[in-house]
Amino acid sequence: MSATRMPTPFHLSPLARVASGDRLCLFLDVDGTLLEIGPTPQSVSVDEPLRDLLLQVSDALDGAVALVSGRPLASLDELFGFTSWPAAGLHGGERRDATGRVHLCDVDRGRLEPVRDALRRLVAETPGALLEEKSHGLALHYRAVPEFEWRLRRIVRQCAVPLAPEYHVLDGKCVIEIKPAAASKAQAIRAFLREPPFAGRTPIFIGDDTTDIDAFGYVEEAGGVSVAVGEELPAQLHLASPREVRVLLGHLAVGARSLQ
Repeated sequence: MSATRMPTPFHLSPLARVASGDRLCLFLDVDGTLLEIGPTPQSVSVDEPLRDLLLQVSDALDGAVALVSGRPLASLDELFGFTSWPAAGLHGGERRDATGRVHLCDVDRGRLEPVRDALRRLVAETPGALLEEKSHGLALHYRAVPEFEWRLRRIVRQCAVPLAPEYHVLDGKCVIEIKPAAASKAQAIRAFLREPPFAGRTPIFIGDDTTDIDAFGYVEEAGGVSVAVGEELPAQLHLASPREVRVLLGHLAVGARSLQ
């Protein structure tokens, strides 16, 4: 079924409002938004229809589309194959602008090493837990062992205490992360909106997690629209699943008029 023939199972009025006369730009979270969340970050893949749809949306919006994810940029590039696309990884700790220049959060990564070692030991003692080691942070996933959630969260928070205020703890879906305090998805979107091809456009941000709340608030302040997937998060529009995100992308691919 082509994007132009897809049914519309959700109410589009917030998007119709901004689409009535504004040029749009789009910021997309990945896991839980474009893709169903897998058992591990490495277990998911991007199918060709989704890749083609994203390219169509990017073309319709004059290239003003960026991925904004907790994944590293290298992981996003491997997953999507869009190695020159604007993207922010590590919750804004890494950002590649539309010219291809990469901007990195300025933190002392060496301070993470004692915590990295401690969390490696914790994961070794907790079969089913997974430590995702990032250049600017650490993410402990416990989707396979939800019975240990509160113990793991408590230990990660204790480990992060000596890192403050340069690093802080971020809670997500079945994951708890230690990341640079200065980096956020909201800050990444703010930086994109100062640059071509995003400057002067009205932003839409689509996310699915508590880690996206700061970005929801920022795009609303900027006159744009926040879109939450799956959970009752504080956003202006709610979609049920990544499947409905694809429906919305189909509308954007054929132009803003289809949102009205």
